[in-house]
Amino acid sequence: MMIRILVLLVSLFSITASHAQEWPARPVRIIVNIAAGGVADVAARLTAAALAETFKQPFVVENRPGGDGYIGFEAVARAEPDGYTFVFSPGAYMMIVPHLSQRKDFNPLETLMPIGPAVRPSLYFVVPASLPAKNVTEFIEYAKTNRGKLNYGTAGTGSIMHVAVEIFKYETKIQATHVPYKGMGPALKDLLGGVFEFMFDSGPGLPQVKAGKLRMLAVSSGKRHPDFPDVPTFGELGFKGVDGGPYFGYYAPKGTSLAIAQRLNAEAAKAIYVPGTRRRLEAMGLELTQMTTDQFAAYVRADYNRYGKLLRDFGIQ
Repeated sequence: MMIRILVLLVSLFSITASHAQEWPARPVRIIVNIAAGGVADVAARLTAAALAETFKQPFVVENRPGGDGYIGFEAVARAEPDGYTFVFSPGAYMMIVPHLSQRKDFNPLETLMPIGPAVRPSLYFVVPASLPAKNVTEFIEYAKTNRGKLNYGTAGTGSIMHVAVEIFKYETKIQATHVPYKGMGPALKDLLGGVFEFMFDSGPGLPQVKAGKLRMLAVSSGKRHPDFPDVPTFGELGFKGVDGGPYFGYYAPKGTSLAIAQRLNAEAAKAIYVPGTRRRLEAMGLELTQMTTDQFAAYVRADYNRYGKLLRDFGIQ
């Protein structure tokens, strides 16, 4: 009996491994749960092109924006777990939004399987060029001198920009009032118009920094932006918790073959480091990373819990 069981297990393992080796035998669909043109969309398309070259099959990117990422999540959760449908999502939609969503019937952490991370955006601490503060130290002094008078804009309540500013406020003991917008575009327009005093920008404001209309005081990434080598990172300035938020990554329907998940994980990790792809991603201020499927699953759960605590501590809801 034991021999028969062992033979059966070996056979099942062989079939699973063979299936993974044959995968993909047809085009793979990558759903991106934000609108075309966003940072996650561009990153997904760059890596999809590299994956298509590796696997000799099309990796077709399809945008399903809306519902704070849930429209794309639900489309993938309903798909067959056959290795031909994945979602590439900003980390905030997986690890922050579920704490704020009124949806009690659907939790992406419970219905999707983490595959692997890819990139994380940087946040740029920008102020109007007319603001007297020339660096972070001067800004903190300015904020304390004008206690209770400062406002900051974000892409919305619970966005990574919102959370990052609240962490910055906590670490510096300054006060500032949150002004939420429906996207970075409207927020950037009002920052330039002097409606509020500062913002943690995810990238759209960089041309305005280069044009001299905005001043960049710090960047959240692990190293300085190549186009702004004189601007320090928050880490260099001694700030511990200010970062660009959780990593963007790939997820699959629950039940997808672990062998396929691990194969996509390995090749996606290589794809972001293809020289041409890497240059374009890093030029966008994106941080690249690699994790195994197990490491990424643990990271997703840990950051989900970490952001849940931060949101409660800061009263964000």
